[in-house]
Amino acid sequence: MSDSHITSLADLNWAELHQTLDEQGYAKLPRLLSAPACTNLIAGYTDETLYRKTIDMSRYRFGNGEYKYYEAPLPELLQQFREGLYPELAKAANRWLKLLNQSSAYPDTLTSFLDQCHEAGQTRTTPLILKYDKGGYNCLHQDLYGDVYFPFQVVFALNQREDDYTGGEFLLIEQRPRAQSRGHVITLNQGEGLIFPTQQRPVAGARGYYRVTLRHGVGTITSGTRYSMGLIFHDAK
Repeated sequence: MSDSHITSLADLNWAELHQTLDEQGYAKLPRLLSAPACTNLIAGYTDETLYRKTIDMSRYRFGNGEYKYYEAPLPELLQQFREGLYPELAKAANRWLKLLNQSSAYPDTLTSFLDQCHEAGQTRTTPLILKYDKGGYNCLHQDLYGDVYFPFQVVFALNQREDDYTGGEFLLIEQRPRAQSRGHVITLNQGEGLIFPTQQRPVAGARGYYRVTLRHGVGTITSGTRYSMGLIFHDAK
């Protein structure tokens, strides 16, 4: 990852992103991955030496598509994005805990957080690349992988909707207590990212903040092939 990428992360308007996360539970990131960087990630999909495991989604009834978990050590691009995004997201995570009258739980650095994962027996890398062909989709789910998990994750679009594929919108569903669920349909252009909750978020109510559970997925791809990259900050058992 070049210095220009690092500068891009440092120059993000985090005050605005924090406000958006608090108000709507998710926040879009501007284009942080260049077209060549996206192309390189897609080209690496067939290089099995980069991955520790491949999942056929239909086999496990997760949906219709395929994803691969990157092997450690992660490619430099993924590692620096993971490390660079974590500190501000840890601030948001601790702020959300405070809103729910809980103590801060997330350290300032990714290294310290991963130490907690490893002490709990969660040592396998979780960043991944996903591929969906026509007819593919991803069922609503949560990416937890163990008792220790980080409350945010980030997905990046690696190719361009309408040019490389159609359909395949990102789905985020809020399961509100004692109420019907609310759905968000989110589109991303190539290189853009989305920060979203792993499991739940605080929402202001008449008697203070309460928890709303979330699940995410991908709508059906109607043509072409859709690629995306997922950054999960906790490791897995």
